[in-house]
Amino acid sequence: MKSRDTFLPYGKQWVDQVDIDEVVAVLQSDYLTTGTVIDQFEQRMAQYVGAKYAVAFANGTAALHGACVASGIKSGDEVITSPLTFAASANCVRYLDGKVIFSDIDHETYNLDPMLLEEKINHRTKAIITVDYTGQPCDYDKITPISKKNNLVLIADAAHGLGASYKGKKVGSLADMTMFSFHPVKSMTTGEGGIITTDSKVYYEKLKDFRSHGITRDPSRLQHSDKPWYYEMHSLGFNYRLTDIQAALGISQLSKLDSFIERRRQIAAKYTEALKSNPFIRTPYQLPNTSSSFHLYVIQLQTDKLQANRTEIFKKLIAANIGVNVHYIPVYYHPYYQQLGYKKGVCKQAEALYESILSLPIFPRMSDVDVADVIREVNRITNEVSM
Repeated sequence: MKSRDTFLPYGKQWVDQVDIDEVVAVLQSDYLTTGTVIDQFEQRMAQYVGAKYAVAFANGTAALHGACVASGIKSGDEVITSPLTFAASANCVRYLDGKVIFSDIDHETYNLDPMLLEEKINHRTKAIITVDYTGQPCDYDKITPISKKNNLVLIADAAHGLGASYKGKKVGSLADMTMFSFHPVKSMTTGEGGIITTDSKVYYEKLKDFRSHGITRDPSRLQHSDKPWYYEMHSLGFNYRLTDIQAALGISQLSKLDSFIERRRQIAAKYTEALKSNPFIRTPYQLPNTSSSFHLYVIQLQTDKLQANRTEIFKKLIAANIGVNVHYIPVYYHPYYQQLGYKKGVCKQAEALYESILSLPIFPRMSDVDVADVIREVNRITNEVSM
């Protein structure tokens, strides 16, 4: 059968005319940034995940930086996170001169292994940053008690996890602070953007200050408030604000989020059903009583049964116009972290997994024909290179 004529990317945004009209309405309004649309977006996001507060940021990395600042992380403090993630999950700690402690993953969920966390904790440990890899929630029932017992801040990097749920509760209401990303390939988009959801008013106020130069206009917090124009800078913050233009897109996208997630789950189910009988592939495991948002669909190649390595299979799929990708290179493999003294061999499960994984295309606008094309080419190529 003939391969595809057009390239299918691993991920892609879905922006329609309704989204465009909402953005244009803001462009024609008085405020392009720091207006009321930001507040509306934050309120709707908090409501969606079941949290009391939400604070929007220019991107997910800025939001994680804010969460670390709100947690009080400072030079010398240690923060535990997963190596199987984008660099931002660790970089946000380094921005504050904290030390990143990488802990290994569970070989089934690919998330942090709760059984290994306590051995990483000492008097310098300040927080745990979990990663909802591919959109699968971390094991909150096991990790939350560990964080509480050791008086640690639990920050959820749920860049992949918007729309996911854990035992009937939406991700975003389960950690002390939860970060979501709105990059174009994520569950919904604001172009670039991120947000922190939390139930803590203390964190909420710190986050709001931090994203806007450390400045507040709240009359109840001002040392002098006798002038109507008055504001005060209480801390050293950054300019990490989201614009009203982006927030308008976010509000529109949020109204369609559930349908986006449902389509992702349908595609994932089709993949799993079609590929589970392929002896050269391991399909994703799902933690019981959770519902993944399936930002990614990651297969594990059984390379011991294949005559080709992962790189060769990757190239063959790309040549067939199937836009596979690899998520992620373990963070401490990068030269920056190697220069800090991190060595390979720290997290053996994550390192072994990295050698065999491929991310298949998955995004809401994929057609059933697209899905069938991916399945056909994955089966064809793995069978061609089988022993």
